[in-house]
Amino acid sequence: MENIRNVALFGHGDSGKTSLAEAMLFNAGVIKRIGRVDEGNTVSDFEPDEQKRGISVSATPLVMEWKGYKINLIDTPGFADFIGEVTSTLRVIDGAIFVISAVAGVEVQTELVWKMADSYGYPRVVFVNKMDRENASFQRCLEQLQSLYGSRAVPFQLPIGEEHDFRGIVDLIAVKAYVYGDDGTAKESDIPPEMSEQVQEAREKIIEGAAEASDELMEKYLEGEELDEAEVLSALLGGVSEGTIIPVLCGSATHNVAAEQLANAIVNYLPSPARLDEVRGTRKGTDEEVSLKASEDSPLAALVFSTISDPYVGKLTYFRVFSGTLSADSTVYNPNRDKEERIGQVFIVRGKNQIVVREIPAGDMGGVAKLTDTSTGDTLCDKDRPIVLPAIEFPEPVMSLAVEPKTKGDEDKLSVALSRLSDEDPTFNVRRDTEVKQTIVSGMGEAHLDIMMERMARKFGVNVGTELPRVPYKETIRKTARAEGKHKKQTGGHGQFGIAWLELEPLERGSGFEFVDKIVGGVIPRQFIPSVEKGVRKAMEDGYLAGYPIVDFRATVYDGKYHPVDSSDISFQIAGSLALRSAMDQADPYLLEPIMNVEIMVPEAYMGDVIGDLNAKRGRILGMESEGGLQVVRAQVPMAEMLRYSIDLRSITGGRGTFSMTHSHYEEVPSHIAAKVIEASKEEKKD
Repeated sequence: MENIRNVALFGHGDSGKTSLAEAMLFNAGVIKRIGRVDEGNTVSDFEPDEQKRGISVSATPLVMEWKGYKINLIDTPGFADFIGEVTSTLRVIDGAIFVISAVAGVEVQTELVWKMADSYGYPRVVFVNKMDRENASFQRCLEQLQSLYGSRAVPFQLPIGEEHDFRGIVDLIAVKAYVYGDDGTAKESDIPPEMSEQVQEAREKIIEGAAEASDELMEKYLEGEELDEAEVLSALLGGVSEGTIIPVLCGSATHNVAAEQLANAIVNYLPSPARLDEVRGTRKGTDEEVSLKASEDSPLAALVFSTISDPYVGKLTYFRVFSGTLSADSTVYNPNRDKEERIGQVFIVRGKNQIVVREIPAGDMGGVAKLTDTSTGDTLCDKDRPIVLPAIEFPEPVMSLAVEPKTKGDEDKLSVALSRLSDEDPTFNVRRDTEVKQTIVSGMGEAHLDIMMERMARKFGVNVGTELPRVPYKETIRKTARAEGKHKKQTGGHGQFGIAWLELEPLERGSGFEFVDKIVGGVIPRQFIPSVEKGVRKAMEDGYLAGYPIVDFRATVYDGKYHPVDSSDISFQIAGSLALRSAMDQADPYLLEPIMNVEIMVPEAYMGDVIGDLNAKRGRILGMESEGGLQVVRAQVPMAEMLRYSIDLRSITGGRGTFSMTHSHYEEVPSHIAAKVIEASKEEKKD
């Protein structure tokens, strides 16, 4: 366990995480040549949608060995649409590596994931990448890190040269310089004389950091005593693991400069799984706490952090074992589903390659194929010692689209394909909206939903068209009105005859629908009263103004006529339907629209723009307050204005804003907007 490191690469899109992982795999002797993202031949970006776009979409485990240590490195996506992959990865690591572009500095996604890593208290290392690029500046990145995260960010390396002159690094701990050739091999050399002063200053900062991490050292430091190098190193390691020191390294992933120094930092500075003494969970269906010793000898407790649907292999399940050992050819228990699962082969994972092993012990990660009932976030354990590990809390989807199968063949396969995709990605939700008669898919943004639709076509052969979901408007009335519904049809043999008089009355908002029978004297026989109600309900569903359901009214049947031979169930259904439509004409009908409760979290600098945009969307601001350095805006906004809000908010705040939305109530649609909705409905009917 002490020789395993579970770490992940985090950072904004295009900071070079995948290239850095590639260089580390090459240095570890796992691959023969370094792949390139733009050529689509890297180990971690093996999915066709990743190769097509040149970005990481999934969190990919990459196992390697380095100097007697096993590193389980996970390469995570850097775009906000795939934050679900980052969320699940954060639950199964012991340390984090933040990759920052030396040109762009600390970007939005880095800030967001940094806060998420804070909530777990993970020790971390920062790698300033792309030091060879134009406008690269290590000092600018360092200052930005220190302004955001304080003096905890301490350089453990300094670059030798920058931009096109970048050729190596100075290791401030070992006080050695390494100059790199074109083939990525390092040669130890003397520290350049022009850097000696800078190196001395940086060394003092490191010693200060070490002294702050240890009371004993601080005492010596203040008294001006010489600090022993072993003592300094020990204090630094303690400081990094406690999070009081964040080492800042630098290099160039594409030229394999200092990637091996990062691998050294992972094994030297970041903790092993042995940092956990015990694993805590609950007993199934209760809040009763259960704890297990985090060792190989304990009962099994493993957490599933990723599920992949492969059309050829079936379902692949990736997990981390927190205690016990998960062995091949065994049976495990899934307490979340109350099911036993048969384990066949187990393997360790490197991109799309699976390396078969006998077992995965505590502290390690692995995979298994063809589990029937297990999904991301589930626990696998021993049946006689059940434990449910804390679930992975995924963010709520922020954008929805309606999907329509393109052919009859696609229609038959659609629900199975959507179900498999939602198993694979918990941030992708599927539901059938009966009000608007659409299948709605929801995800973390436009790119996320695009990729899921492409994946569905590629993996399951299902092609769909997409559009923004219809808004579930409703219709209601202002006035009381009466009308007759007459259905009379004479054909050969029995005819059809039914007359019903209805009175419509408006009810309070949210009351729904009431049907009242006030027939006296048998003018409509008892057995046909339910037929009138059925006809009214059918006409309600079809709407009057724009085809939306009619709500919040009372319909009273108070008079009518029947024929002893020609009257029937269908005759009075049609009569009830016609009576409702006739009465609607006089009852002053109008449209209602759903109003959403919206909560938006943004940095203060964007408050004015966000509020201005909400006002333009017919929103009502309910309140504002500060929370954890951010401003929270609460508002009520019509749903029709919020269908593309994830895109709008990202644009306004440069990706720094987040929001959540729930249904509140229905309100009358302003007349000019109602006219457009009714016109659009008429056009749709014509089509």
